[in-house]
Formats: sequence, C-alpha cells, structure tokens
Amino acid sequence: MSRDTPADREESTIQPDGGTAAAHDDIDYLDREVNLLRPSTPFMRDHLKIIWSSFVLWALVVFGPVTLTALAPEMMTVQTPLFGFPLHYFLVSFGAPTGALILAVVYTRYRDRLDQKYGIDSVESTAPETGEAAATDGGVEQ
Repeated sequence: MSRDTPADREESTIQPDGGTAAAHDDIDYLDREVNLLRPSTPFMRDHLKIIWSSFVLWALVVFGPVTLTALAPEMMTVQTPLFGFPLHYFLVSFGAPTGALILAVVYTRYRDRLDQKYGIDSVESTAPETGEAAATDGGVEQ
C-alpha cells in the first residue's frame, strides 16, 4: 500500500469548497488509508470533524454533571433542587439520556448533509435486470 502524503494527492483536483466539485469522483476510497489523525480524503476530513465534535459534546453531556458534583457538591446536591430532586440527580437521570438522543439526531442531520454534499446516495435501489434489492456497494445481495 502506498503512503498517502500531500505530495501524493492531486492538489489540482481538490477544490477550496472541500473537494466537492467532482474531486470525489476521482478518489478511489478503497485504496486510501483510514487514519483518524490524518484523514486522506476531503470526505473523511469533514466526517471526522463531525465525529470529534459530537464526541466532545457527548463527553460534556455525560460526564459534566458528575464532574460538577465532584467539584461543587453543595451547589449540585443541596442548594439547587429541581422538581424536588437534587440537580445532579435530575441532570444524570434525565439530562444525559435526553442529550444523547439529541446528539444522535444532530449527528444524523449533519451526516445526511455531508452525504448530500459529496453525492453519496445511501438509499437501496433495485437492480434493473433481476428486480432484486441491490447492496450498498452496487452489487446484488445473494
């Protein structure tokens, strides 16, 4: 497998808009190395931005109330009741699951927008010659 360096990439095909102007048509994604710290395609770079920002938000939603309770136990347990419960209990029991669901919806919306930007169609189609459902890689499921 060849090394993927900026010199190896065809800089002339990468557009300032992130490479959406027909540059993704020329990229063979199966031959590209997947590296979370150095993505090799514009789509991977944009997708990793969504993933890392979602991860940071998730960590804040899940671990934020617990950390605040450890740092300021008086405020989170005694001074600020919410619906008759201590604030930390309410945030962990209601806020974390609700926040996770909201993050899932936000991720899917951003991912759909990214797929649309790069012309990726994730809808299953029917193979015209057999009438069977086509697999996502373009082949026919057997």
